[in-house]
Amino acid sequence: MQAASRRILVVANRTAATPLLLEAVRKRAAEGPCSFALLIPEEPRKGGADWTLEAATPLLVRAAGGPVEGIVGEADPFEAVKSALNEPGFDEVIVSTLPKRVSEWLRRDLPHRIETLGVPVTTISQEEGQRESPIMPGVRVN
Repeated sequence: MQAASRRILVVANRTAATPLLLEAVRKRAAEGPCSFALLIPEEPRKGGADWTLEAATPLLVRAAGGPVEGIVGEADPFEAVKSALNEPGFDEVIVSTLPKRVSEWLRRDLPHRIETLGVPVTTISQEEGQRESPIMPGVRVN
C-alpha cells in the first residue's frame, strides 16, 4: 500500500528562491510523497508577483523533484493563504520570510494567524549569518 501524498503550500515572496527554503523543500520531498504549490501574494506597488514565480519556480521544481504549481494570491498575505486553503487538499503551509528584524509578515504575526485556519505551519525565517534553521534542524544556509 502506497503512502498518501501530502500537499504543501509554500508562501513566499522575496525569499522564494533562497537556499534555506529550497533545502526545506528538498527535505520535505525526501520524507515521502508530496506535491508543492508556491503562493506569491500580489504586490502591485512592487511590480507584481510574476517575476518571483518566474525566477523561483524552476529552482523549486528541482528541489521538489517534480512539478510545482504557481499561484498569485491577493495582496494581503493572510487573505491570499486563506483563499488558497479554500481549495481542499493542503496538508501543511510553509511560510518563508525575510529576517525577523525586517519581516512585515512576522510583525503582522502571519504564521500564527495561518495556524488559526487549522493547518500546520512551518516558518522559515532568513536570518543574517544563520547557519542552521531553528525550525528544521539540519537545514543549512549557504
